[in-house]
Amino acid sequence: MCSISFPLYIYSELPLIYQQYQQGWFSLFPTSTSIASSSSMVDVSKWPLFSLLSSEELAAIRQACVFGTSANEAIYITHANEVFVFGLNCSSCLGTGDSLSTIVPKKLDFLQGKKVVSLSYGSGPHVLLATDDGQLFAWGHNGYSQLGNGMTNQGLSPLLITSNLQNKKVKEVACGSHHSMALTHDGEVFAWGYNNCGQIGSGSTANQPHPRKVTGSLQGKTAVGITCGQTSSMALANNGEVYGWGYNGNGQLGIGNNGNQLTPCRLTALQGLCVHQIASGYGHCLALTDEGLLYAWGANTYGQLGNGNKSNHLSPVQIMADKERIVEVAACHSTHTSAAKTQSGQVYMWGQCRGQAIVLPHLTHFANTDDVFACFATPSVMWRLMSMEHDDFMTVAESLRKEFDSPETADLKFSVDGKCIHVHKAVLKIRCEHFRSMFRSQWTEDQQDVIEIGQFSYPVYRSFLQFLYTDAVDLPPEDAIGLLDLATSYCENRLKRLCQQIIMRGITVENAFTLLSAAIRYDAEDLEEFCFRFCVNHLTQVTQTGAFWQVDGAMLKEFISRASRCGAFKN
Repeated sequence: MCSISFPLYIYSELPLIYQQYQQGWFSLFPTSTSIASSSSMVDVSKWPLFSLLSSEELAAIRQACVFGTSANEAIYITHANEVFVFGLNCSSCLGTGDSLSTIVPKKLDFLQGKKVVSLSYGSGPHVLLATDDGQLFAWGHNGYSQLGNGMTNQGLSPLLITSNLQNKKVKEVACGSHHSMALTHDGEVFAWGYNNCGQIGSGSTANQPHPRKVTGSLQGKTAVGITCGQTSSMALANNGEVYGWGYNGNGQLGIGNNGNQLTPCRLTALQGLCVHQIASGYGHCLALTDEGLLYAWGANTYGQLGNGNKSNHLSPVQIMADKERIVEVAACHSTHTSAAKTQSGQVYMWGQCRGQAIVLPHLTHFANTDDVFACFATPSVMWRLMSMEHDDFMTVAESLRKEFDSPETADLKFSVDGKCIHVHKAVLKIRCEHFRSMFRSQWTEDQQDVIEIGQFSYPVYRSFLQFLYTDAVDLPPEDAIGLLDLATSYCENRLKRLCQQIIMRGITVENAFTLLSAAIRYDAEDLEEFCFRFCVNHLTQVTQTGAFWQVDGAMLKEFISRASRCGAFKN
């Protein structure tokens, strides 16, 4: 939980803090931390089903998901927002209007033009899909009313589900074995379907034929994430609290016992931590905090908790504490496999991996967690709706990447901190309005081909020029702040967003206030909101850092005023 609790001496000094921020006598104390960013391309052809598609069809895919009890069904969405399905079609889970299998992709015309934002599948399987306008569609197995239409016959085609969701916009969906959940834009959680273990959260074990709002301990909470195990359910609140309900025979609810819960229960063992992401496996769960710490609990027959043994754990246990910061975790209700990605792009896997029980996180050569499930999960399903971006001009992109800082072909040099960076004027003019204007108004062919740069450091300026060739950034946060300054000065909005992402992944209690100051200075609104929330969620520790006490008085005044409006100073 991320509620604010001050040590006693802080309570005694709050009036002084208020007086000092009114007087405005604080000064800035810059700090930084090191973290590398990495980007990776997802290759959908690693799933055998997609080997049936031509290169043209593969190039058109924007999103995809492989599902089914044997990973024999697939759905994909093109860049034109056309939805295609192919595979075995168990329980009419392809939504084609019949129960016939197909190796040739069929278009779901009913979903034509719909932009998909979330997709999940059950074990029947049944499929849930949410669109960007908040609509919810369902089809496939429906023996327990998991489609939410009040019936128990199979859904041969996509059905628009509206019962109890009028005037609600769904933004995320999750499926257990035979139950379903939906998260709305206003933070409400709805559940329906099979309820033999209380996984609907209704307080009983009666099946639920229509979406029903989950209340109990979630009442008044704003949920930001949902996930399902086979017969359990989890929700993440915007204050970092985690709630679970349903089957708990292996401790997958993390509440310290193995009794089923018919209504949501908060994981008190995670109190004091602000959870950022949750993921559920068949009978285990993973939780990632906003500081990059990873916790696991529940079933451990295959070592899927990653703590070095095969004993179930009824409460969260921290794992990978000796590794660098974790930025993503992955699990899926139909597998016993776990995966995680670190801040430098290293991918680890553990649990059931190709029949083996891997009891400790194993470093792989994969570039993303999706590849773990493609190559080692049983079945080899996708743990999420996978997104990919294809470069239609990959050959040109590879050529540009190769020629960056190449003295052989360059016709211009930048000298920064006494080091040279070799570039091509044509590329700079094409890619950057700043250089286009500079060369047009200030440059002649008679001028020297070396430009001196004194405003920015060599790592920052080299990374900027490399970005113009590659569309990628690889810098630690302390340099990313300088690059954010450059991007703001040169009006490079995409670069500005990339810098914000890098800085977000490197935030800590020690540097949070400094990063907040930088976000405000460079008018980076998303980064500012992220840093502000982090500071509020960790206010006790942040108020004890040098950056907090020595920051500019006007900024501190605004922060305390804003935090007060959010209720941060209430006992």
